[in-house]
Amino acid sequence: MADHADNEGGGGGGRDIIFVYRGGRAPRNVTHVRIDKSVEVIVDHAFDGCEHLVQVDTHDRIRKVGMRAFYYCRSLKSIDLRSAVEIGEEAFEGCENLTDVKFGDKLETIGKWAFYRSSLQRLNLTSIITVKAGAFQSCKALTSIELSERLETIERWAFLDCDRLRRIAIPLKRDVFTIDPELQEYDQFDYCDLLTTVDLVGGAHNKTIASLHMESWRIEMNAEINRINQVLPNTPAEVQTVAIQQWMDSVIDKMDHFKAEHHTCVKEAVTLLELAHWKAKIA
Repeated sequence: MADHADNEGGGGGGRDIIFVYRGGRAPRNVTHVRIDKSVEVIVDHAFDGCEHLVQVDTHDRIRKVGMRAFYYCRSLKSIDLRSAVEIGEEAFEGCENLTDVKFGDKLETIGKWAFYRSSLQRLNLTSIITVKAGAFQSCKALTSIELSERLETIERWAFLDCDRLRRIAIPLKRDVFTIDPELQEYDQFDYCDLLTTVDLVGGAHNKTIASLHMESWRIEMNAEINRINQVLPNTPAEVQTVAIQQWMDSVIDKMDHFKAEHHTCVKEAVTLLELAHWKAKIA
């Protein structure tokens, strides 16, 4: 159930009326909302089409934002979702003035088309596991994306046509990008015309490189990691994702090769040491 509550002074002082949301479908004319602390799930279509909604005060018990919960809330500019674990399909689609969403360290899943054509400028998704199809497609103001080391899947069109995007940070993993089974295409970051920088998140690759036996191997690995930022500026917009995927596979293959070589060297060194020890005993 949802209720109205006037703020101090009621309506006579010209102050905004605050709508206290306790569940269900909110009236379309709401402008200022406070989510009651009893609410853990903002249900499907809760504020769908509330074009005059400008402010939503949340709390730290919200776990899920449902499908189309804020669909085409054109006046909404910011919202705090630091406790959310899941954001549903089309939840903020059409929120064309939405520039700031605070994501926390619990968020795992962002649904299909969740922020399609919003005006988000930066993303810091420190715990994300799955970004579903078209989640941030055509976010024309987006310039930087920081993804989680826990990331497992970015589905098709997730960041397609974010034409101001310059930098992404992504974990070094195989098969992060899903592929169209019929067309056999990757397109998660295609038509991001300004994308020139890809960084790796997490320190596992740095630790692996630092442990390699030969300095020449370490130099070659670092060069391979940096290669994407030399290649990407000259990559056609329609195959940017393919270039990133091929680069990640190449880095992993090369790292696996040098790790195997490193283990061979260590094994040979141990064998020689044991042989020398055996000779010293019988001398």
